[in-house]
Amino acid sequence: MQNYLPACKIVSTHGVRGEMKALPLCDGAAFLAKFKRLFTTADGAGETRVLGVRAQGNVILLRLDGVNDMDAARAQVGRVYYLAKADARLPKGRFFIDDLLDCEVVDAETGRVYGRLTNVDRPAAQDIYTVTDTAGGEHMLPAVPEFVKNIDIEARKILVTPIEGMFTEAVNGDED
Repeated sequence: MQNYLPACKIVSTHGVRGEMKALPLCDGAAFLAKFKRLFTTADGAGETRVLGVRAQGNVILLRLDGVNDMDAARAQVGRVYYLAKADARLPKGRFFIDDLLDCEVVDAETGRVYGRLTNVDRPAAQDIYTVTDTAGGEHMLPAVPEFVKNIDIEARKILVTPIEGMFTEAVNGDED
């Protein structure tokens, strides 16, 4: 588990006063606006104060301390900024994807281990967990209360109650 996670990537300038367009690498502008600081490296170096965050379509308009004109903003293009997980306040029952990855997926009733969580996709209203079994097979698990009963980050376990067939046939990406 990492202490600093990618927050956004600067893609261009916006205006002449140092505002920048950024692709969100987190939950978006509303989530990012809660942070008062970002970092220029994944190890927490290069702390910079956030002066403003707002949404514009599928990008974020970002103002940072020390970036006061178009030239300073242009120098940031391509840079990824990171947030400190310690600065985040997630609602109860919400977790960072980074914390979920590699958790053991276990049957809540029988204790059977289905595999490890290897990916989280966000295609629609709910997340889809990819669980990889010991043979390398991938199984899709909708992250809804009907299937996901408990997530224990400290124990690195996700307790599930799957339906019949959910963990018997592995998904093969080579099928046409």
